[in-house]
Amino acid sequence: MQPVALWRVGLVMLTSMTLIVGGDVAAKVLTQDGFSPLFIAWTRFALACVVLLPFCGLTRTDAPALRDPRVLLRALLITGGISCILTALRTEPVANVFGAFFVGPIVAFALSALLLKERITLTRSFLLGLSFLGVLLVVKPGFGVSIGMGFAVLAGVLHGSYVVSTRWIAPFYRPRLLLFSQLFLGAIVLAPFGLTALPDSVSWAALGLIFVSAFGSALGNLMLVSLSKTTPSNVIAPLIYTQLIPATLLGFLVFSDWPDWASFIGLAIIFTTGVASLALSRR
Repeated sequence: MQPVALWRVGLVMLTSMTLIVGGDVAAKVLTQDGFSPLFIAWTRFALACVVLLPFCGLTRTDAPALRDPRVLLRALLITGGISCILTALRTEPVANVFGAFFVGPIVAFALSALLLKERITLTRSFLLGLSFLGVLLVVKPGFGVSIGMGFAVLAGVLHGSYVVSTRWIAPFYRPRLLLFSQLFLGAIVLAPFGLTALPDSVSWAALGLIFVSAFGSALGNLMLVSLSKTTPSNVIAPLIYTQLIPATLLGFLVFSDWPDWASFIGLAIIFTTGVASLALSRR
């Protein structure tokens, strides 16, 4: 990939990740106000599905895509990933959750090589190994790791698998169709959980946060799906590390959360290896 094109990809990824993190920060505010993470996840899928439907350009010929097992699998992966990360955000600092979440690029790298036969290199493998060390510093397994951090790791595993599944089927379907399929199927899967967790009342402020949560995630994922159509997942994977920038900044600005020294070192290692992977991709 040419340097100019790669930096354009990096800019798109940073914008996409900022939108997604912004949606998750809004969701964390809602959970602290007593809203169920599964209710928030359901509203995120359902609202985005309804609002974006007129802009997806769907026709009758697109209907079979919703019955494609690959499309269903991809929708289940992102539905599970979002539900897990919202559950983790309920109790854990934003930066720590996203640090643990970055087991995802490691999963994406391994699966893209195993399933998609994309090229792997010793250098990139070494960098991802270092990033895993950073994840361990954030998660601190064996030192009283919380259930919330466990959900964050599981979210990373599911999201890494989702990235590879997107790359797998992106050549066969339009980006807007793929976005709609995950929103529609996710809304159906989460409906029983979301409806049972309906709050007694919703203020205008909470309603606004629900919309920010839904559309920040939807627009960010649309950009990611569009990028996946032309960019290998082993290039996209390290660029997901840009999520750490808005996660750390927004976590501090909105919740006054700042990582402890071990977590901060882990986050620094994760981000540094991501930048190094980006430099490697330029070659």
